[in-house]
Amino acid sequence: MKYTRLTKEQLEELHQEFINFLATQSITGDEWESVKRDKPKVAEEELDVFSDLVWEGVLNKVSYLENISSSQMHMFHLTEKEMKLISVKVMNPDLDLTTKVGFEWFKKNWQSDFVEYLTASKAYTDDKNVDKFLLLKQGAVITKGELYQWFEKVIETS
Repeated sequence: MKYTRLTKEQLEELHQEFINFLATQSITGDEWESVKRDKPKVAEEELDVFSDLVWEGVLNKVSYLENISSSQMHMFHLTEKEMKLISVKVMNPDLDLTTKVGFEWFKKNWQSDFVEYLTASKAYTDDKNVDKFLLLKQGAVITKGELYQWFEKVIETS
């Protein structure tokens, strides 16, 4: 398995897609029930293959990720050739960026001496979807990139 198996809830949400996946392998509903009952290892393998297909589809479409902790924000733009990073560090131990109050403070004080910025870019390894997946495993979430794009404009005009 290349990524991770989808959760029970995710598989339930993708029930129809899973049925279509089985159909592409000429497996009927009755046959699937039989496989689950009589060949649980084969059923597990099918779930793994389906999960990897779903992850590939999602990861192919991901353009932006964010990982926000109490004192840092890591925003990624995942381009065709590389991962671009804008990193923000708030050096105020009384502040928590994950709270509404903390983020409001940041929005008002983003230019203060208590805020550091860093930009970087990195080429993908052999498999860029694995690179993206590892960021997700480390706590990043998929976004539309609004925060990244705002920072990118601020940095360009600075």
